[in-house]
Amino acid sequence: MNRRELAWAFYDWANSAFPTVVTTFVIATWFAQGLAPDPATGQAQWGWMQTGAGVAIAILSPVLGAVADAGGRRRLMLALCTLATACLTAAIWFAPGFTDPALLVLALVGLATVAFEVGTVFYNAMLPEVARPGRMGRVSGLAWGLGYAGGLACLVLCLFGLVRPDPSPLGLDRAAGEHIRAAALLVGAWILFFGWPVLLAYRDPPGARPSWGRAAREGLREIGAVLRGLPARPAMLRFLVARLFYTDGLNTLFAFGAIFAAGVHGMPFERVLIFGIAMNVSAGLGAALGGLVEDRLGSRRTVLASLLALVVIGTALVLVESTALFWALALVLGLFFGPAQAASRTLMARLAPPGEVAAHFGLFALSGRITGFLGPAVLAAVTEASGSQRAGMATTAAFMALGAALLLGVREPARQ
Repeated sequence: MNRRELAWAFYDWANSAFPTVVTTFVIATWFAQGLAPDPATGQAQWGWMQTGAGVAIAILSPVLGAVADAGGRRRLMLALCTLATACLTAAIWFAPGFTDPALLVLALVGLATVAFEVGTVFYNAMLPEVARPGRMGRVSGLAWGLGYAGGLACLVLCLFGLVRPDPSPLGLDRAAGEHIRAAALLVGAWILFFGWPVLLAYRDPPGARPSWGRAAREGLREIGAVLRGLPARPAMLRFLVARLFYTDGLNTLFAFGAIFAAGVHGMPFERVLIFGIAMNVSAGLGAALGGLVEDRLGSRRTVLASLLALVVIGTALVLVESTALFWALALVLGLFFGPAQAASRTLMARLAPPGEVAAHFGLFALSGRITGFLGPAVLAAVTEASGSQRAGMATTAAFMALGAALLLGVREPARQ
């Protein structure tokens, strides 16, 4: 693997600390249990914040992706998004000094989420220029594996270096929540420290750079043309619709896995965190190994095989009564998370026209967000109607199966 490929892949190690520590485990749990009036209200407020961020991402991603294509400034725009994500996250440390710290944390995490997701548009769009066609699957899979490893490493550092030690070796005041808020400082520093290699190794294509105003006008024209042209590219359109459904299933399964483990199998908080760490290890290994398989099997087949495994194992996971068997199945399930996501990114890179990669990755981000509320809503409705967490969680398999069925009709382009 050459220097540019490794630098690009390592960015996943840097930015995955944000979703792992901030939006999934440490900061999200602290908000619901420590800042919100009660956990149920906290979960609702966090959900509405994520919904608002999802709407902003859905609007901004395709447009800014097209602007990056027109202006030739992917590296600069990725740098700005990286800096914004890190600074907004680190600012959570100062929340208790404000009149309404809960509202400030919601605002900071929401804005950081938008910056994080928009940044991935520019990052993903670099893949076809960083890796040769025959190596894109391997590089994308390695990056996804490094992402799980980076998120895991930062989470372990937070838990054992900041959250659990009592008294804190750093003199952090537990009563003031400093041991939790310090995790936000760590994530901000982590992103800045590990995120710079790709910014040095990657160079935007040579040529004259239009002004920002002209790039915006050209970008808006480009995204309009891309949207109008989708019906003429049925493979691209079908893939985006398929991903819309199976990503809803994947994201819901990941987001509610800890809640399911705690509620159905009675896992205490620390055991749930250990479960999360184990799942990240499994998913990281699966992503790295899946990239090697993908370059031989093809991106579409890798996604389909991963979705089939997720549906079958996920269904078994919902039905088992034994906690030990639940753990075993969950770790096997984790092996297929990464390949499904990494191979989707590679397939998008293969389907997108060369001059419109960032704009299409904007649509890629849109397809992963525009119905992000649907999976949790269906899960909640079924759980409430049936009174069963198992029945609610089973809906994730239906979303993934529907997405896989739609993906069957997509033809992968021949490699150049």
